[in-house]
Amino acid sequence: MNILVTGGLGFIGSNFIRYIFNNYKNVNIVNIDKNGYASNMANIVDIRSKPTLTYKEFHHDISTYRFGNVLPADRIDYVVNFAAETHVDNSILNPGAFIDSNVVGTGAMLDLARAYNVKRFLQISTDEVYGSLGETGSFTEESPIKPSSPYSASKASADMIALSYFHTFGLDVVITRCSNNYGPYQFPEKLIPLMILNALQDKPLPVYGTGNNVRDWIHVEDHCAAVAKVLFEGKAGEVYNVGSNNERKNIEIVETILEQLGKPKSLIKYVEDRKGHDWRYAIDSSKIHDTLGWSPKHTFESGIKETIDWYVNNKQWWEKLTK
Repeated sequence: MNILVTGGLGFIGSNFIRYIFNNYKNVNIVNIDKNGYASNMANIVDIRSKPTLTYKEFHHDISTYRFGNVLPADRIDYVVNFAAETHVDNSILNPGAFIDSNVVGTGAMLDLARAYNVKRFLQISTDEVYGSLGETGSFTEESPIKPSSPYSASKASADMIALSYFHTFGLDVVITRCSNNYGPYQFPEKLIPLMILNALQDKPLPVYGTGNNVRDWIHVEDHCAAVAKVLFEGKAGEVYNVGSNNERKNIEIVETILEQLGKPKSLIKYVEDRKGHDWRYAIDSSKIHDTLGWSPKHTFESGIKETIDWYVNNKQWWEKLTK
């Protein structure tokens, strides 16, 4: 089977490509990535080095993609659209870039999927499209869409456009909405790698507000396994929430990292809170568990230790990025 992955040089996309090659046979993967600031050629160096794997890579911005300039001869069975601008802070500074990549880019890839008569288009979304929760409750697939930032609004827009292609054109579309990911190869603008790398270098660890905002954390490998489940077994036109039931306050994450690295809490530096900072996210993933049999394999305790160890042992990967 032939899978087109967009954003495959990024954190989750590269881990997904690796997961597919490690768990499925007779797979060809085409990776389209614009090689932006959060993309990293080093994320898949192990894949490029294996001549037994059928892998192609093209550097294109999906928002300006035109038919025929990448895949004139390839029969694409599946499209998995990871490509997106994802950093909320950047979306506050430059919303237009998020509209171009996340909305216009998704539309371009949906048109490609129609033109190539693909079997399925999987849109990778986020739990942030649901907005913010109070102290209790969880997001379900029926929760109202109430995005709070330009980033989450652009992803919500992309979801609606993708579902419109299912209802209007009969394109087989499925959507996954996942909670916060962590794991190897994550660009160090995100909370966990930023805190790990700052701690390793004895730099201040900036924490927004009081640090009491709550997120549901999932290891990237568990997310990739869920995406594969939905890609091959999900029902057309459906949305699947993906979470790990690992709610943690941001400050708890930071303190866990400092403790495991043997660094003092005095490195913590509280900074002005982010504009429109959602208070809490929590995912109810019972649908994907009950209908597709997926469940996460990593506990947070084992996953965060494994992740910290990866960054400790892969200084050559992150040192250039921090400079």
